[in-house]
Amino acid sequence: MAELTRRLQVLLDEPRWTRLERQARRRGTSVATLVREAIDLAFPSVESTAAEAATRFLARPPLDLGDWTEAKAEIEESLTRGLS
Repeated sequence: MAELTRRLQVLLDEPRWTRLERQARRRGTSVATLVREAIDLAFPSVESTAAEAATRFLARPPLDLGDWTEAKAEIEESLTRGLS
């Protein structure tokens, strides 16, 4: 975990504070931890979103592109038509 070096003061109304406090007790964690987690969910870092995108991309099944010989012939034919 990164070193925590910045302090933030936030004023909350009573219902929000109560919700946070109750959830922190349920999870056995601090209100500060809940706030940090909420920030990470609402504003993910570029690194984490890129990593998640890469993971989703790599988990996809491979595309069926058909027979390479046929595809190559179609590409060559298309290029030949474009030149004439």
